[in-house]
Amino acid sequence: MSRVSVTGSKRVIDDVIEAAYAHHSLHVTDYDDRYEGFEPGTSLEGAETVNERLVTVRSLESILDVDAEDADVARSLDDDELVDELDRVRERVNELNDERDELQAAIRDRQEEIDRMEPFAELGIDLAYLRGYDSVEVVVGEAKPAAVEAALEDADSIDVFDVFVGGDVVAIVARPTDPDAEGVVQDALVGVDIALLDVPDADASPDEYVGELEAEQADLRDELDAVESELADVKEEAAGFLLRAEEQLTIEAEKKEAPLSFATTENAFVAEGWVPTETYPDFEAAVVDAVGDHVEVEELERASFTPDGDHHAEPVDDGTGGAGESDASTAAGDAEDATAEREAATDGGHAGHGSDDPPVVQDNGGAAGPFELLVQGFGRPKYSEFDPTLLVFLTFPAMFGFMIGDVGYGVLYALIGYVMYSKFDGAFRELGSVAMWAGAFTILFGIYFGIDVFGYHAYQLLPGDVHWPIAGKGLSPADIDWALAFLVVSVLFGMIHLNVGYALSFVNNYQLHDLKHAVYESASWLLLLNGIWVWIFSRHVLGPKPDFLFDSISLLTLGAVSFSGFPVVVGFAGLAAAALGAVLLGIGEPAELAEVLSPLVNVISYARIMAVLLAKGGMALAVNLLAFGAYIDSSGDGSFHFIFTPEYLSYVQEHSVANGGEYELVFAGLTTAFEPSGVGILALVGGVVVAIVGHLVVLLLGVTSAGIQAVRLEYVEFFGKFYQGGGRAYLPFGRDRRYTRED
Repeated sequence: MSRVSVTGSKRVIDDVIEAAYAHHSLHVTDYDDRYEGFEPGTSLEGAETVNERLVTVRSLESILDVDAEDADVARSLDDDELVDELDRVRERVNELNDERDELQAAIRDRQEEIDRMEPFAELGIDLAYLRGYDSVEVVVGEAKPAAVEAALEDADSIDVFDVFVGGDVVAIVARPTDPDAEGVVQDALVGVDIALLDVPDADASPDEYVGELEAEQADLRDELDAVESELADVKEEAAGFLLRAEEQLTIEAEKKEAPLSFATTENAFVAEGWVPTETYPDFEAAVVDAVGDHVEVEELERASFTPDGDHHAEPVDDGTGGAGESDASTAAGDAEDATAEREAATDGGHAGHGSDDPPVVQDNGGAAGPFELLVQGFGRPKYSEFDPTLLVFLTFPAMFGFMIGDVGYGVLYALIGYVMYSKFDGAFRELGSVAMWAGAFTILFGIYFGIDVFGYHAYQLLPGDVHWPIAGKGLSPADIDWALAFLVVSVLFGMIHLNVGYALSFVNNYQLHDLKHAVYESASWLLLLNGIWVWIFSRHVLGPKPDFLFDSISLLTLGAVSFSGFPVVVGFAGLAAAALGAVLLGIGEPAELAEVLSPLVNVISYARIMAVLLAKGGMALAVNLLAFGAYIDSSGDGSFHFIFTPEYLSYVQEHSVANGGEYELVFAGLTTAFEPSGVGILALVGGVVVAIVGHLVVLLLGVTSAGIQAVRLEYVEFFGKFYQGGGRAYLPFGRDRRYTRED
């Protein structure tokens, strides 16, 4: 990337903006008041009008529910056509929208009135009888009749009363002791829990009144349907225009607001930003062709880095482009004056306004592209940093798939991802792609774990003479050794993962600084990491080291590779390497000696991979145990076998250990209690519900546990070794037209 400066007279600022916009390569940086005598620019004339029209267009699109699928053939749109057509569409849409709002409000009012009539319908008294009296008071409300009657009987202000009841609604008719008194009934009911109701202004019976309201509501809905139909016609007619108008006005608004990022004086402006270095000659030519000698385009800096990590500004040609007019008020003179003022404001240098860091384009593409979303969740890479997207693509789905390891769940994850990928755009589409990859690896590891389908080993369905070299999950007595083996797998994966991170740190420090920094700040940790763990896997001091550290290699390779530990001399070499790493760390970064054991702790942190595998597998096993029941064949390998049917349960019970057989019942299960009776059918339904709901819970928890833990290992353990993030996206000034074209 090259940082460039465009300096010129305000007289040509419109043409410069047009040229830069058309070239679509300049990432403009905002001016931050670092030039003495310069001020941030202001929008060009007409910006307010353009923005008002843009707001109107977007409002109309919202009312008509216009989206990209409603676009027609792209064509040009001149200003007069835009203004005239926009006024016509706005007037028609606003008229119909106002009418629609009024009809919807009227329908809601009728519905509220119908709802208000429900209590009166329970009473069954004509509304005319509930108001209009001089000598008695009538009060209607929802309350317990007994409490109302008790309160009225105790009231000295009431001479006589009667209470009519319908459900929870009461109508009270009472004559006050004092003929001139008002509100005596409500005063008497102060201590009663009653919700007073207003009597509707109608003379019909409640049922007749509700019928009238429903008829009015039906008429209003017919009118609303007609208005909606007219709006649909307007949408079909105007959708293409509105999309073209929005694009055209957005382009105009961006152009007119561009000077807000410029540094300006009374007569001149300075715009700075970044362009890809290979496009700089074309960019310069495009701007100069547009305004000639009235502007000066300079390449201030190329984004390379010196050994201390700072940008390296390569020599540039400071020529003015041959502006030879003597009149200081000419445009070329203004450009030269602006250049001189800028250089004076920076003591003759080229300190750019805005952030000095060049913007970043992440262009991984292909299968790895969607995983940029996970990297950006931590922070976009800086220009000087290695983009870890490819590494996340290679590791995240594998970690997720290993932690779930089930064909059934994997298929569901892949299907959910496909729906997100095909139905949505943007981040949800990318997340769908990530989910499909995670689902695919979940299926692969599910096959490795014995064709595990929702916790059931489907390999048991294969013919008896077919041997399946399976790996257990460590959930049954038969495969407990696998759980310990997967702890070793997690540790080994962590070592490889962290080695890659420290190696990238070494490369970064070497490129940005020098070999000394790389050795002290990165090689020291590499020596510590590998030295400590080589010693752990050596035969030196075998006593405290568990046997599974060495035996697991043979188990994982199905006996193809045996490992009894590195020789003692290798263990000593590991300790020496770790000691050397500590010395180098102490020389380069003494404060970090307090964390000298972090390589040990960081690797152990990867044990969460094994823990989640056991947790999710255990949850699936528990669901199946509750739903279908299981037993252990003590004469076989000690694996769990699910029962499923009442007949098989009876067989297991007959051949149980208690009866001298070889089967040990773990749990009978709900579905195994099925029999053609009410209790049996209820048990069957309960078992099916438990299985469905239970596996859905495991499916969802798989995202929140395996997904979050995998992301944590990427962000905290891996990125923490070499990656900071915080870069800016490359957003070139301009846009590709989709709905309009320039003739």
